[in-house]
Amino acid sequence: MNASDFRRIALSFEGAGEGSHMGAADFRVGGRIFATLASIAQGYGNIKLTPEQQADFVRELPEVFLPIPGGWGKGGMTHVRLAQVTEDVLEGALRTAWKLRVEANTKPKTPARKAQKRSPRSR
Repeated sequence: MNASDFRRIALSFEGAGEGSHMGAADFRVGGRIFATLASIAQGYGNIKLTPEQQADFVRELPEVFLPIPGGWGKGGMTHVRLAQVTEDVLEGALRTAWKLRVEANTKPKTPARKAQKRSPRSR
């Protein structure tokens, strides 16, 4: 698989669109990122999972999936080795990340989250 395959699959999900974040292609649904090509120079696509989902993917296919180093990885951001992943596995991983964002988009915002969004420190 390669970056074109990653892009094609990411954009195949309902409501998915391509944008750019810090100069790298990203894939969003409802304005929220579920995948990026920020690490394409290293041969990776990136997907946003929960830490639990990430652990499952890494445990099942450690030759394909690995946590992104540092805090991003601890939060669930996961590298996908494009040269090793099959189309079916990539489609499933991207679908998992997309679905996570779709579900997050449908949750009502709590008053604390609304206040945090308006806080000058969060800008």
